[in-house]
Amino acid sequence: EYDDKAGRPSRPPSPKQNVRKNLDFEPLSTTALILEDRPANLPAKPAEEAQKHRQQYEEMVVQAKKRELKEAQRRKKQLEERCRLEDSIGNAVLTWNNEILPNWETMWCSRKVRDLWWQGIPPSVRGKVWSLAIGNELNITHELFAICLARAKERWRSFSTGGSEVDSEDAGFSAADREASLELIKLDISRTFPNLCIFQQGGPYHDMLHSILGAYTCYRPDVGYVQGMSFIAAVLILNLDTADAFIAFSNLLNKPCQMAFFRVDHGLMLTYFAAFEVFFEENLPKLFAHFKKNNLTPDIYLIDW
Repeated sequence: EYDDKAGRPSRPPSPKQNVRKNLDFEPLSTTALILEDRPANLPAKPAEEAQKHRQQYEEMVVQAKKRELKEAQRRKKQLEERCRLEDSIGNAVLTWNNEILPNWETMWCSRKVRDLWWQGIPPSVRGKVWSLAIGNELNITHELFAICLARAKERWRSFSTGGSEVDSEDAGFSAADREASLELIKLDISRTFPNLCIFQQGGPYHDMLHSILGAYTCYRPDVGYVQGMSFIAAVLILNLDTADAFIAFSNLLNKPCQMAFFRVDHGLMLTYFAAFEVFFEENLPKLFAHFKKNNLTPDIYLIDW
């Protein structure tokens, strides 16, 4: 407008503006782009090139359909596999409930039970099977668990308020040892299966795990808490209620093998290491030789803590 008033000739539109005006096509997809005609300001496609592009597009469509068919077949196979797995679990639950659990004393060591166990125990019966398999040689009752838990809570309150009361059962153990166990429990719970976010502070299983570990330190003050115990207790409480998980946990840790490692009995630990190496060499001789060559002994990789 200023140029018109000043008598100056108006500027011609830029070439880019002309190009934009002539771009009246809109490709439907990047795949179909090769089928579109060229913009009006460019030479038209030769017939041979247009035919070539049409063939390329048809080939791409065929390949896309093949991929879709392959993906559909994969999903169908996954669905069928999931259905087979669900049927297998359902049949296994019936077998455990109707045949094995009612006759546990006579069937627990049978080949059938062992094979079913290796296939995986269904979640609905897992806790019951574990409790029976571990047993209760210590004759721990729910009442005893409640007593140990109450004692643990009292001890936590005592340490939090700076008290120094000592139970008669703990007379042979220093306050430093007891306090170290309590602090180690807090630390270990925070790093127990952290990806699940269910055992840490505020998680649904935090208090349950804390209760079991605290009660155990009162039940076995001679053992106390040892790093790594929280993982065993965590797996148990996912399948058992608190009291039954404590019973299974205490009896499991009382087995000779577990007790040897948690009490750091070096003599027994060396015996178990030697037994492991015998089976290791028999079943995986090449890997065993590789470990030996690199001086990798069982004490390096068998114990997480």
